[in-house]
Amino acid sequence: MHNKLMTISRFITEEGRKHPEASGEFSDLLEDIALAAKVVSYQVNKAGLLDVIGLAGDENVHGERQQKLDIIAHEAFTRLLEHGGHIAAMASEESEELMKIPEGQEIGNYVINFDPLDGSSNIDANVSVGTIFSIHKKISTGKHGTESDCMQTGRKQLAAGYIVYGSSTMMVYTTGQGVHGFTLDPAVGEFLLSHPYVKIPERGKIYSGNEGNYGYWSVGTRKYIDYLKSNEPAKGLPYSARYVGSLVADVHRTLLYGGIFLYPADRKDPKKPTGKLRLLYEAAPISMIVEQAGGLSSDGRGNNILDLVPTSLHERVPLIVGSKLDVEEFNEYVEKYDLTMK
Repeated sequence: MHNKLMTISRFITEEGRKHPEASGEFSDLLEDIALAAKVVSYQVNKAGLLDVIGLAGDENVHGERQQKLDIIAHEAFTRLLEHGGHIAAMASEESEELMKIPEGQEIGNYVINFDPLDGSSNIDANVSVGTIFSIHKKISTGKHGTESDCMQTGRKQLAAGYIVYGSSTMMVYTTGQGVHGFTLDPAVGEFLLSHPYVKIPERGKIYSGNEGNYGYWSVGTRKYIDYLKSNEPAKGLPYSARYVGSLVADVHRTLLYGGIFLYPADRKDPKKPTGKLRLLYEAAPISMIVEQAGGLSSDGRGNNILDLVPTSLHERVPLIVGSKLDVEEFNEYVEKYDLTMK
């Protein structure tokens, strides 16, 4: 069937049929996420008309000022997921503690970690924002899910994905069998398969990072960036710089065009010496998607993000992710110059 006529529901169903032993619960959970994405997409696209842009007046668990759309997105995903009967617990970037399923609701066999609206500080400027999610199989023995269920390594993710709300709304996800992208057609209200089996180029020509923090980066990171900016056409240099400041938007471009995205550790904030991005809600799911597309991730010390063992629900880590050869080259600079990080 032509890709443009393949809805996400039909795609999920057909993928589920490849596993006759499956109960369908996992497929239903993915469809719940797609439905929540439609709800948030509507709110984002109407933000300027519905008085939902701007600050809500509260801070989240990370001490960040919450945007009104942060709260709307968090509630939309929470309500749809907790009533679906497919999960045992949820962890959200916007919630300090593990969110349990309300009494009286059916308990499922999965847990989900999610960032309901990444990059929301840019929404007033009409910059693309997104949702990031990660699904794990429940491993605890009790009826309800626990923090240990949500704090599994990235390697144990059953699925990971993001939804980018931009000029069009697009849902990109993987279940470990390749990466697929679906674009929301507003005329019919359905996600349609638009990017089957996404593959990131082995090497790119774009680097993406907040160079305002350059002076706080490690020696290896600074030398790597200097190398990318050097005028050596024979080596494919210099690279072009592209930085939106919205993680989903920057990663989405990197996935499609190749190159490298960097949010390394810096010395600017002594309270956040290990990085800014959250392992469970951002780094791990993004790394699974990129790796499934043929790319690679690093924690800035040469370790793959997917191998990191979480120590808390809101643990922060550096994130370097993108084309395989670019990330490997970054790791070489770290190994050569950042002796204290070994």
